Amino acid sequence: MTTKAPTRDLLIQVGMNTFAEHGYTATGINTVLKAAGVPKGSFYHYFSSKEAFGLAVVEVFAEDYDERFQALLVHSHDAPVVRLRHYFEDVRQAMAECGHTRGCLIGTLGQEMSSQSDCLRDALDAIFKRWEGYFASCLKEGQADGSVRDDITPQAMAAFILAGWQGALLRSKMARTCEPLTEFENTLLACIKR
Repeated sequence: MTTKAPTRDLLIQVGMNTFAEHGYTATGINTVLKAAGVPKGSFYHYFSSKEAFGLAVVEVFAEDYDERFQALLVHSHDAPVVRLRHYFEDVRQAMAECGHTRGCLIGTLGQEMSSQSDCLRDALDAIFKRWEGYFASCLKEGQADGSVRDDITPQAMAAFILAGWQGALLRSKMARTCEPLTEFENTLLACIKR
């Protein structure tokens, strides 16, 4: 078993924070190095380029967020609609804690990088597809227990939820309030519940 070096972990954590607040393009390597207190040579010891660094940041963030999705939507013993509420509540709380300045790192980078880096775009798209799968799994259980409408496939509802939620996160970040998130959740649940 290999372990990641603490310096690499520190650089990735700083990268997550700076990319979330300022975006990929506006974040220079020197900004990351200064915030981490790490010399330039250390950066290039771990990452061959800014794009390789971006991929590492995205992978680590997604791994952590996958665990959150699984805990809230897949492995919970709550009813499926309750699980969705808990997920939305968890994200609203995180948005409030950061003063609505960050939004979703994957969504932010997806908007910014989709036309700039095929490698990052493909990685971000794969993450979104995985996240849709968590929603779809939860919705499928809701259809099986009769709490979620069954005239739309779980996959179609999951794609709609992820796209709409990402838009609500963007609006929340712009307006500096959780109101768009709450409105999305309430409207969505009214539409999908039986």
